Amino acid sequence: MLKALCQGLCLSLPLAASAQAASVVFLNPGQSDETFWTSYSRFMQAAADELGMSLRVEYSERDAALAMSQARAILKGPQRPDYLVLVNEQYVAPEIIRLSQGTGVKLFLVNNGLTASQARSIQAQPDRYGQILGTLTANDEQAGFRMLHEMVALLPRDNEPIDLVAFAGVKTTPASQLREEGMRQALADFPQVRLRQVVYGAWNRERAYEQAQQLLQRYPKTRLVWAANDQMALGAMQAFEEAGRKPGRDVMFGAINSSPEALRARIEGRLGVLMGGHTTLGGWAMVLLHDDAQGLEVNRDGKREHILPVLQSIDQARARRWLKLLERDDYGVDFQHYSAEGRPPSYQYPFLTSPVDF
Repeated sequence: MLKALCQGLCLSLPLAASAQAASVVFLNPGQSDETFWTSYSRFMQAAADELGMSLRVEYSERDAALAMSQARAILKGPQRPDYLVLVNEQYVAPEIIRLSQGTGVKLFLVNNGLTASQARSIQAQPDRYGQILGTLTANDEQAGFRMLHEMVALLPRDNEPIDLVAFAGVKTTPASQLREEGMRQALADFPQVRLRQVVYGAWNRERAYEQAQQLLQRYPKTRLVWAANDQMALGAMQAFEEAGRKPGRDVMFGAINSSPEALRARIEGRLGVLMGGHTTLGGWAMVLLHDDAQGLEVNRDGKREHILPVLQSIDQARARRWLKLLERDDYGVDFQHYSAEGRPPSYQYPFLTSPVDF
């Protein structure tokens, strides 16, 4: 009898714990086989596991219509999550925020926040839209700016003009816009650099490869290739190599993202500049959602929107270290350590203001 009672209690404890666990759905805008977005989800899942949360990831396969259909099913279905984490990729967020009104689901934005005009429109019609618990985005503009500075520094100092071509992501994605804006601001510091053309590679390697073939014919003296993500940089690099150019020697490439292939290219010197670290944004959002579910204040500094300094320049030593860390879903991070649980009221989340060194 006692043994049976013990077994019943032991079986019921995990069920009770799981019933109380905060439930989160992440509407991932990427493709289910896309390295950046699958890594992003893995880091979130590692946070969820450590913090005792339930996480479900739905991939929209870079299809805005599919994203809207998924959001509608999540928000209007019979088993709604406590939280919906979404990305304002292709400007889908305002309609999802409208759909959330009255559902009881709390929204959190990552990676791409609302544009200024979107925010104004929502604020002007508060009765039509749900509330956003918070927004975490990366220092995209700063990264675009710094990347071009570091790329120019790799070239010999002479008075020769320098031809630059740039690969942006998608026109309707804030992160792409901000990275491009940072690059354009940096141009003011280098009058010798001539921006020949910006093309929109849609974050896609094959598309960037085909675009680079055309750009090489138009601008054969190109010495700098700036790319808003690693896949476009690697696609363009293939085109340049097929044309007999030597990445890291007679043409310098810069990119954003820390995929294993990009890290290896950085170690080899084929990528002269690499910025990365923003795959962690979703994990930090999970820490905040965990604390909110515990009844803790998450906007402890009085702000709902935060730009995190997660994008860091990756030198060859850091690239080697990160390549090993990528074998672990959590990158070696102790998520519980960053929670406000058990902390004094004055506690501030350190990852909001300083990069976490891996």
